[in-house]
Amino acid sequence: MSKKFLAIQADPIETININTDTTFLLALEAQKRFSKIYWYETKDLSFIKGKVYAEAKEVIFFQNKKKYFKILKITKIDLSTVKFILIRQNPPFNMNYITSTLYLEFLANKVKILNNPIAIRNISEKFYSLNFLNFMPPTIFTNNLNLIKKFFLKYKKIVIKPIHGYAGKDILFINKKFNEVNIKKYLSKIGHVMVQKFLPKVKFGDKRVFILNGKVKGAIKRVPAKGSILSNISQGGKANKTILNKKELYLSNFIAKKLKKKDIFFAGIDLVSNYLIGDINITSPTGLPQYKNLTGINLAKNFWDEAEKLK
Repeated sequence: MSKKFLAIQADPIETININTDTTFLLALEAQKRFSKIYWYETKDLSFIKGKVYAEAKEVIFFQNKKKYFKILKITKIDLSTVKFILIRQNPPFNMNYITSTLYLEFLANKVKILNNPIAIRNISEKFYSLNFLNFMPPTIFTNNLNLIKKFFLKYKKIVIKPIHGYAGKDILFINKKFNEVNIKKYLSKIGHVMVQKFLPKVKFGDKRVFILNGKVKGAIKRVPAKGSILSNISQGGKANKTILNKKELYLSNFIAKKLKKKDIFFAGIDLVSNYLIGDINITSPTGLPQYKNLTGINLAKNFWDEAEKLK
């Protein structure tokens, strides 16, 4: 019997913003293709007698309604019986996230899991950019205050990002005084960081590029709010329509092929001034609803079309 079920591992279903959430868009398209959709959280996973189970909600979704989902029942499901597992919980990428990949790794040869849990665990969203330094502005990774100061004195304006940060949180922009006391406190709290030469054209926005199954499928421009350098939608950035120039398309295609070899099906990368700025989003890439609103193209359809091609 062919599998007709989908399981989605995500944050609480009640927390979805249906206007901006990529997971919701993917789920709406999925229910046209699967007979049942099960929604569960990482806390719902168990391993019993050689099988991975989830205490899951069987759900249906509704578009353009205030009540956007209905729970049909709550059931314990053997995850090896579903066709796809869609990993969509948001960062932080912490031990809870890592533990979930250990559960799902047991299923990797039995179920199509997007993205592959082993790949998610092995690829740091910022550290993986080390493989593409020729596409990036001057960048170092460190937890050493003196090295960061030396980098600042050379480039005058720098951006410091937590290696395991997300959604534009805890990012420092240093362009005047290098306050050693404050930065030391920051490093003791955050740990290792990515330090990068500041690109002034970020005020005009970055480009979020969507990659599906090793192919570049489109992009949006995210423009920071006035007075900010953060283009993340969650930080007040505004999405605009855009196209990729020749250089951007070249480096995006290059990275897309590398990600496919690493078994990453869905990713988002961020570009500024023809540079990769180090964010290779694979845990829960966002932006598809904004792309649909701007272009009329629903990449959720393409997502599932490409998923069906996977062996």
